[in-house]
Amino acid sequence: MRIVFTRHAEKKLKDLDKLGVHVAKSLVKNTLKNPLHLDTQSDYPKKIASSAFGKKHILRIVYREKDDIITVITFYPAKKGRYF
Repeated sequence: MRIVFTRHAEKKLKDLDKLGVHVAKSLVKNTLKNPLHLDTQSDYPKKIASSAFGKKHILRIVYREKDDIITVITFYPAKKGRYF
């Protein structure tokens, strides 16, 4: 399975890093492979994978899956307990 990032997702990596919130591509990829929570209904046909991100936050990744390709559309940190 191949994972690709949209231009928006690539820019988001840089923008968050400038704000002092470092999100590594490896964390995004690991979250997609082993999510703590997977939402397949809220934004269908897109999916949202979540994982722990620090003590008080989670990382939510919005992506699309087609054939053998996962396309990361965007991602964002959120407070724990807000979504699941």
